[in-house]
Amino acid sequence: MPFWVLTTALAIIFLYPLIWTAISSVAPKAGTSQVDGWGLGNYAALAHYQAGIWVYLFNSLFVSLLTVLLTLVVSLLGGYAFARFAFPGKNMLFLVTLAILMVPYATLLIPLYVILNAAGLSNSLVGVAIVLTMFQLPFSTFMMRISFESIPRELDEAAMVDGCSTFGALRRVLLPAVKPGLVTVGLFAFLAAWNDFMAPLILITDTNRMTLPLAVANLRVQVQGVIDYGATEAGVVVLALPCILLFLLLQRHYVRGFMSGAFKG
Repeated sequence: MPFWVLTTALAIIFLYPLIWTAISSVAPKAGTSQVDGWGLGNYAALAHYQAGIWVYLFNSLFVSLLTVLLTLVVSLLGGYAFARFAFPGKNMLFLVTLAILMVPYATLLIPLYVILNAAGLSNSLVGVAIVLTMFQLPFSTFMMRISFESIPRELDEAAMVDGCSTFGALRRVLLPAVKPGLVTVGLFAFLAAWNDFMAPLILITDTNRMTLPLAVANLRVQVQGVIDYGATEAGVVVLALPCILLFLLLQRHYVRGFMSGAFKG
């Protein structure tokens, strides 16, 4: 009984702000686009804000999916190498990879902006995705390493006896076995990229290339200090919905991914 009381209380604490925002976004309120009765006026205002909500949604989706793709590919190969191969300096290299987590996120954005500018990727959604991937790789590589280490090596050896190469064993045998870890890594990468504000703020200068969090934040900078709170609340709801749906759809794999290394041995 205490467990259910505690978890229910925590759920209410975390869900209340989002539920309040969702209700406020359709409720009648003076100074918003929804003055008379309940409706979707605030969402209509959001849809026509500057370049249009669909442009910012596409930008966010492009950055998020590219970040997920790059993170999955690099962390899969990196985790496989760290878990299955022995080479000089392996543990030191792994520690250096994890050490990136100790570097404050904001302190690297200006140097990265200079590097991207030299590479011709400044003011580019691809550049933003590369930066976000870099910050996701330490945790993602760690997750994939423990996912591979939880799988008996006998599976690799049996696949190679049957004629598979190293990459053949990875593709045919190990890849399906580490699916929960891949889902966890992909979900983390998507949520981080979808909700990130700092990287687009520093790296993007063209308003038509803004991601949705940046566009929603700009809603608060209106003419003569007037803020459209209704459209801002609608933007928060639009931002939150994909995250909630993805987590609900993938929560079973997400939990299994975190537990993949818990019972090793």
